[in-house]
Amino acid sequence: MWTGKAAHNTNVTDLHPPWGGFPKFVSQGFNDAYLPIWLQEAGYNTYYVGKLFNAQSTSNYNKPHAAGWRGSDFLLDPYTYEYYNATFQRNHEHPVNYEGQYSTDVVAEKAFGFLQDALEESSPFFLTIAPTAPHSNVHIADGQAEQSMPRPAKRHEHLFQHAKVPRNPNFNPDMTGGASWLLTLPKQNQSNVDYNDEWYRNRLRTLQAVDEMIDQLVNRLKQSGVLENTNIFISTDNGYSIGQHRRQPGKQCAFEEDINIPLLVRGPGVPQGFKTPIVTSHVDLAPTFLELAGVSQDEQARYELDGSAIPLKSENLISSPQSWPQEHVNVEMWGIIQSEGKYGFVLYPNHTYKALRIVGEGYDLLYTVWCSNEHELYDLTDDPWQMNNIFNESSRLFGVGPRTSSLDSMLSASTELKQVFLNGNATTTISQLISRLDALLLVLKTCKMDECRLPWLSLHPTGDVLSLRDALDPRFDDFYDTRPKVHYERCERGYIPESEGAMWDGRMSFAAMEHEVWTGA
Repeated sequence: MWTGKAAHNTNVTDLHPPWGGFPKFVSQGFNDAYLPIWLQEAGYNTYYVGKLFNAQSTSNYNKPHAAGWRGSDFLLDPYTYEYYNATFQRNHEHPVNYEGQYSTDVVAEKAFGFLQDALEESSPFFLTIAPTAPHSNVHIADGQAEQSMPRPAKRHEHLFQHAKVPRNPNFNPDMTGGASWLLTLPKQNQSNVDYNDEWYRNRLRTLQAVDEMIDQLVNRLKQSGVLENTNIFISTDNGYSIGQHRRQPGKQCAFEEDINIPLLVRGPGVPQGFKTPIVTSHVDLAPTFLELAGVSQDEQARYELDGSAIPLKSENLISSPQSWPQEHVNVEMWGIIQSEGKYGFVLYPNHTYKALRIVGEGYDLLYTVWCSNEHELYDLTDDPWQMNNIFNESSRLFGVGPRTSSLDSMLSASTELKQVFLNGNATTTISQLISRLDALLLVLKTCKMDECRLPWLSLHPTGDVLSLRDALDPRFDDFYDTRPKVHYERCERGYIPESEGAMWDGRMSFAAMEHEVWTGA
C-alpha cells in the first residue's frame, strides 16, 4: 500500500525480520521513498495515528524514525495489540504506555488532535488513522506471544449476545477442501464452534469503538466546513476467516474471506450509494492518493508504481465502467501460518503460494499454485463458497475428470471434460482455461509497473488480447500450451527468486513465438 508496489518488488514479505517488518522496510530503502514523502513533496501535511508496521518497537522506533510525517503517534511492539496496555510514540519523543486505557479510544483522541492541527494550517492534509481492532489481543512476554480474543471497550461488552459466525456452506464442512495443510484440518466439535462464535462476537464489539471514532471524525469535518472537500477512504489490511473451510480464527489464505475486503470512499464527485464491480487492490491506493493530490503522471513514473489510480468520479464509474482495464488481482504469500485462539496453536510451515483472482465478463475465478506445487482452481460463479477445487475434481460444469496434483498431468488429462460456460455459452475446455491462467500468473509473479497493470500486453504485445476472454481464442492454444509453467523448486520463508521456478521473459510472448515460426530464429 505505502509503496504502490507488488510484494515481490519490495521484498518486504513477512511481519518480522529477516523477511519483513519495519527493519526490512528501512533496509530496502523505502523509508525515504514511500507515499507520505511523495505527498509532502506535493504540498500536503501528513499525519499518522496507530499501527504503521509490525516489528516497529520500543527498541527500534528511532533506528531510524519513520520518515514522512509532520505529526505521528505510532503504536509500538510488543504492546501494539494489547487493547488495555498499548504503548504509543509521538513524533520524535519517547514512548508512553497507556495501561488501563482502551487503545481504540486513545487512537481516536490522538487523531482528533492531529485533525485540529491540520485544520489550523493552510495546506491540504493527509491523515491516516489505524486502530488495531478487531485484531486478537496479543500479550508478549519473554519473547512468547499469547493470543486471546479481541477485547471490546467495557461500554460494548454486552452487545451482540446472539450473533454467530454465518453458517455459509463453507462453514465447518463435512469434507475437507483446498490444498496443502488445509486438507489435514479436522472438523470442529461443538465446543470449538461455540468458542469461535464468541470470538466473532468480540470482533463485532471491538468495531463499535471504531464506528464511533469514524462518526466523530465525520462530524468534526462537517463542523469545520471541509467535509465536502475531503476524500475519506475506509478499508482494512486483510480479511478474516472463522470456521470457514474448518479453519480456526485467522487469515493469510487466498480464499474470499481473507482477500476480498471492503473499500468505502466518500468525497467530492463520488456517487452516493454506488457499488462498483471493478477489480482493485491495495497496490492501487498510492497512485489513487497521488492522483487526488494532483501529482502528474510524469512525476508518478519516477516512483515506479505497480498499481493504477482507482476511478472514483461518477463519469468514470457509471458512464464507462469498461474503461477500467484491470480484471485481476495478484496475491502473494510467503512463510508460515499459525491460526489464532486456544484451538489454533498448530504452526503450519510451507505456507507459500502465488494466486490469481480474475473477474471479467462471464467469469469469476481463483487460481493458486502452492510451493508444494499443488494447485487450486475455483469457479466462483458456480461455487461462491470455494468448496470444489476443480483443478483436481470435476464440477457439474466440467463433467468427470481425473484427480491430479500437477499442472502437466492436468493439462494432459482426459479430453472428455465438458466445456467451461462463460455467459451461458460453451467457449473453452478446462485445460484451455488453466493454460491461460497459469501464463498470466507467470507474468504477474515477477511483473513491474506496466506489466502489473496490463499483463496481457506482456503476453500479446500487439494489443489484440486484453482479457481472459480474448486469450481463450483457440488460435492461441499452441502458444499457451507451450509456455513455461508456474512452479517452485522449494518452499522458502521469504522471496528468493532462485527457488520460484520459471520467470517471465519478454521472449516468451506470442509475438516472439510467431517471429520464431516465421524466421526460424
